[in-house]
Amino acid sequence: TATGMGTELGQIAELINTAGGETTPLQERLDGLANVLVVSALVLVALVVFGGWLLGQPLLGLLEVALSMAVAIVPEGLPAVITVTLAIGTQRMVQRAALIRRLPAVEALGSVTVICTDKTGTLTLNRQVVEELRCGSQSIAVSGQGYNPHGSFTAAELPVPEGAAAGITPGARDLLLSAGVLCSDAELKKAEDGSWDVLGDPTEGALVVAAGKAKLDGFALRSRYERTAEIPFNSERQLMAVWVQDREGTLQAPLGDVAAGSSILAISKGAPEVIIGSCDRWISGSGVSALSDPQKQWWADQARDLAASGLRVLAFACAPHHHSPELELDHLVLLGLMAQLDPARPEVAQAVSRCREAGIRPVMITGDHPLTARAIGQGIGLVDGDAEVVLGRELEQFNDIQLQEAVSRCSVYARVPPEQKLRIVKALQANGQVVAMTGDGVNDAPALKQAHIGVAMGITGTEVSKEASDMVLLDDNFATIVNAVEEGRLVYANIRRFVKYILGSNVGELITIASAPLLGLVGSPLSPLQILWMNLVTDGVPALALALEPGEEGLMQRPPAEPGESIFARGIGSYILRIGVVFAAITIVLMVYAFRSGAPWQTMVFTTLCLAQMGHALAARSDLPLVQVNPFSNPWLIGAVVLTSALQMALLYVPVLSNFFETTPLSLQDLAICVGFSFLFFLYLELEKVWRLWRRRAHADA
Repeated sequence: TATGMGTELGQIAELINTAGGETTPLQERLDGLANVLVVSALVLVALVVFGGWLLGQPLLGLLEVALSMAVAIVPEGLPAVITVTLAIGTQRMVQRAALIRRLPAVEALGSVTVICTDKTGTLTLNRQVVEELRCGSQSIAVSGQGYNPHGSFTAAELPVPEGAAAGITPGARDLLLSAGVLCSDAELKKAEDGSWDVLGDPTEGALVVAAGKAKLDGFALRSRYERTAEIPFNSERQLMAVWVQDREGTLQAPLGDVAAGSSILAISKGAPEVIIGSCDRWISGSGVSALSDPQKQWWADQARDLAASGLRVLAFACAPHHHSPELELDHLVLLGLMAQLDPARPEVAQAVSRCREAGIRPVMITGDHPLTARAIGQGIGLVDGDAEVVLGRELEQFNDIQLQEAVSRCSVYARVPPEQKLRIVKALQANGQVVAMTGDGVNDAPALKQAHIGVAMGITGTEVSKEASDMVLLDDNFATIVNAVEEGRLVYANIRRFVKYILGSNVGELITIASAPLLGLVGSPLSPLQILWMNLVTDGVPALALALEPGEEGLMQRPPAEPGESIFARGIGSYILRIGVVFAAITIVLMVYAFRSGAPWQTMVFTTLCLAQMGHALAARSDLPLVQVNPFSNPWLIGAVVLTSALQMALLYVPVLSNFFETTPLSLQDLAICVGFSFLFFLYLELEKVWRLWRRRAHADA
């Protein structure tokens, strides 16, 4: 009926192209950091050059200082450190069954505020088993769990609907079970170890297993009753229908005279509200009878009761003398209901609880009955028993404003076609949420691309959904998403940790360099080459080690970072300025002392700055004093400090390096002075942490 972009696949491709791949919070924060650094550098350079010129400093010397300041303000090693940190996070996540396809997604996971997830296979095991049949006025329990096609049936009488006879027409149960086999595509396969596997959709596989427990051979049924036409399942129609040949009339025997002379039988299965609404007859204890409105309501109540207990309910109907799918599918004979159990994954309830502790709202989006969705959600602690459930048809009627209001309060969506996921994601993002969305089908791809974190299923997911995603779950498990969020939070915590270390050190360097001409010192304390050494090696190597810092206790008990939060938020900005000023003040005192005493003041400043940064790296590990932190929990940092300190000594005492970096070998006395001033900075950092801890405890006691 159409080609190219006019087809269903073409429309999906159009949605994928128009879905905006959202920038991650980290990308936005780094953009903000770059803007702040550029503006700050330009303003400070202008002030120092102008101030030095007013004090009579030579212009050439001021230009050298300006160049050094410009180099000092830029954290050259930061992009490499962030990239390596994200890569390390990716490696840790894949060990926990989460495959990251785009590096920035690692940190974005730590900022997630809403996780939208499918029910089947993600919150549940996706191993459906038929638990109960409703046929005639009987409730038939199916025993024998799992995919093993052996079991038994136990029938109990239901209250008889108005105007109906009790009991069940002979053969009606087998007709219902046969309809389940014929109106499905799944098959059973016996493994070498004697166990049974389902090939195909697990929901349809459960129908074949249920027939097997009644000694009905699915392969023989399909061979005997050949399929001649089909209407495949569609999320809009919410049903599937097939047409099969029944030349001998044996399949339709329970229908009695209604099927007389019919060699073609139409069979449909689908949502109870859709199938029951298309029926005007049913099989009761007295055979095929008219289905009145009160009886339709009785059947709808049966389906609702089953769904309320957490079962997935399918209704089945047939139509003798209905020869073509081109005709409207109505005037059907209702055969009954089958209710399947898909148990929740045992670890999901704990994962949902961890989400709530972490300030993350889990949201279930499913195509199942609303009562089934609510029952499953209640069972895993996602919602309470009277929680609001929004249906797909209601979403279609909402405008954008109404949808934004709905998604702000609702955590369960039922009978939702995949196409509506995109609107839900956009509405949540319009409310300022950072959204992770799961999906496995081709139709899910636009929503996966639109979400901040698109999560595809590694086992059941299509290649299209995986290509549109940022992360692939190798085990299709909701708990894995929560584990990935924890790793993402650790990555962001480590990024904040080394950002405050690098920028705090850089601000100290910057103020030290800027102060030289204002104090009457001729020339820059540091050459651009020495500044590059500090920014790439003295800063970079310890920063990489800080990226390997293990997670602190209570990481998942904190709320997620605000979506628009700056990299300087939550005290980082004030810390950088405060520590930078103290760092510079200590170094400036050393610089003035060394200059006036005739010592090699520039080399002493260079050495003090580098050694002081080693103490800063150790202190940046935690907000707790180091005496309360296991020193060997991050051996990489100890190694980085030792290595960098040794390299700094090589720059002083190895002639080739000393000439290249323009340093002067220091005497033991001068080196001891540098070490002493560096230790003074480290001591200040630790005393400040003790002071903050004491104030926090005093405030808590008050």
